[in-house]
Amino acid sequence: MIRHLNPASMPAPVAPVYAQISVAPAGALAFIAGQVAIDAEGQLIGKDDHRLQAEQCFRNLKAALDALGVGTEHVVRMGLHVVRHRDELVGPIFEAGHSVFGQGWPVCASLFLGVQALGHSDWLVEVDAVVSLPAGSAALRVPE
Repeated sequence: MIRHLNPASMPAPVAPVYAQISVAPAGALAFIAGQVAIDAEGQLIGKDDHRLQAEQCFRNLKAALDALGVGTEHVVRMGLHVVRHRDELVGPIFEAGHSVFGQGWPVCASLFLGVQALGHSDWLVEVDAVVSLPAGSAALRVPE
């Protein structure tokens, strides 16, 4: 079971969408590559729209979790990278995540980072994650 800690000796999280520390039991980890706003057909979703791109990134992250056979409670770290970040983007980006995950938002150790650019000039948001796989996970038995 993953434990999320917010020690009294550290600042309280500024929002209930992350924990200061995530502790995963010893075992296998899965590293989900940075997900951008490309759908399953290879099309960019939400050109010039941070919220729409974030929603597609979270859909792709959810698809990766589904492929691993785990839920958001197994995410131990998530990184959000946002091009031309500004304060007014925080709300729409988290709204996009909640539209995909609902009450199952992956509360974990996280990073929300403003960046100058991503790998392609049309990409505005990228989301990556580290997942703790439970013992006996089907993902550990799936051939490449």
